[in-house]
Amino acid sequence: MAPRKNLLKNLFYKIAIMLLSGIALFSNPAYGQADTVKNLKNTVRLNLSNPVLFDWKFTIIGYERVINKHQTISGSIGRVSLPRFSFLSDSLDLKDQYNEWGIHFSLDYRFYLHKENKYLAPRGVYIGPYYAYNHYSRDLTWSLNTGTSKGDVMTGFDLTANLIGAQLGYQFILWNRLSLDLVLMGPGLWHFNLKSHFNTTLTSEDEALLLEKLNELLKDKFPGTDFTIKGGDFEVKKNTSTNVMGLRYMVNIGFRF
Repeated sequence: MAPRKNLLKNLFYKIAIMLLSGIALFSNPAYGQADTVKNLKNTVRLNLSNPVLFDWKFTIIGYERVINKHQTISGSIGRVSLPRFSFLSDSLDLKDQYNEWGIHFSLDYRFYLHKENKYLAPRGVYIGPYYAYNHYSRDLTWSLNTGTSKGDVMTGFDLTANLIGAQLGYQFILWNRLSLDLVLMGPGLWHFNLKSHFNTTLTSEDEALLLEKLNELLKDKFPGTDFTIKGGDFEVKKNTSTNVMGLRYMVNIGFRF
């Protein structure tokens, strides 16, 4: 079910981008016509794509400010959430997920390309660097039934992601006040740090089983990453980190003033 759900999300995301792009193209004046868009310097926006890709608890509000004719600075903040985990086998069952918390913060500086754009910022093609910070935490209850252990085991994790890279995008201005911002490609280096904690002591085999499943669940939510949680005493926090190359995609809708 999980691969099928991810496929449907990605398909919905691509269709949404095509539809929104089509609306924007038909709503903007053709190249060569007079620019009737008001010279407004502020935009507040809402992230539309991440709730579809991750979870509807992913709510990000952003703000973009024009600082000269062809440059802007923008930032975003809000709550974030990983999709719900799901796992069931004869020896291990994920029973409950609770105490979930997450936060997002990002900054980017945009250069609206003078030679490529007929109009002034924040309209048209842009490039520029970005930085994003995400933190997630969640507690989990597992039902363990092996030859050596039987009963409930509580675990938890704190996952921090620092992202830095460069992006290419296009922003449409619709009917003077409405903006549609498409981050088309944002390659970058992503650094993940994971701290996991456990409230009981099990055999090394049962520890390894739980750690393996937690690794698999997290990698499923961040394709391409490779978390490796080392075994050891469950009362000791485990800390692991990894660096991966990733791509940033985003669709924002905004109001200008």
